[in-house]
Amino acid sequence: MNNYELMVIFTPVLSEEEFKAAQKKYLDFVTEHSGEVVHSNPWGLKSLAYPIQKKTTGLYWVVEFKAPSSFNESLKIQLLRDEHVLRHMVTKLDKYAVGYNAKKRSGVSTGTEKVEA
Repeated sequence: MNNYELMVIFTPVLSEEEFKAAQKKYLDFVTEHSGEVVHSNPWGLKSLAYPIQKKTTGLYWVVEFKAPSSFNESLKIQLLRDEHVLRHMVTKLDKYAVGYNAKKRSGVSTGTEKVEA
């Protein structure tokens, strides 16, 4: 089992319920394929760096999960088929990134916070 982080940008026209349903759909997809969800973090509506499909905002969602490496291809196919997904990116996490994310979630100082002057 490898550690991964998935970032998805959904179309901004989704309602709050549709956004939550889309998240649940992919969380269930991970668990159905012998994966384990570590953490889910919906960022909400954010501006895009450049327009995608004539949209300047998107609903961001980041999820950290553990899954076998063979799972990524089926996840990619599901994301590409979904008309509500503007962009997605799956990143494999090394042990340092997993530790950093765990520290960040627990509130421990990671040394990268900005200092107020």
